[in-house]
Amino acid sequence: MKTLIIGIAAGILTTIAFLPQLIRAIKTKHTKDLSLVTFSLFGVGVFLWLIYGIMLSELPIILANAVTLVFVVLIAVMKIKHG
Repeated sequence: MKTLIIGIAAGILTTIAFLPQLIRAIKTKHTKDLSLVTFSLFGVGVFLWLIYGIMLSELPIILANAVTLVFVVLIAVMKIKHG
């Protein structure tokens, strides 16, 4: 049970870490200073973590990485769209 709680807490913290960046990008449409390469590499890594979580049937890994992947993709799309 302690392991699950730690996993959920870690997932929540690492996922919401991207929320301020996403909110700022949506509000300002300013993404010039963001690196598309960095977000692309990070997105691939998050996708692999998601697959790993699915393979292990570990809900904290699956949920955290699914939500983070959505955030990263949204930021990358805004970067492509708004430069």
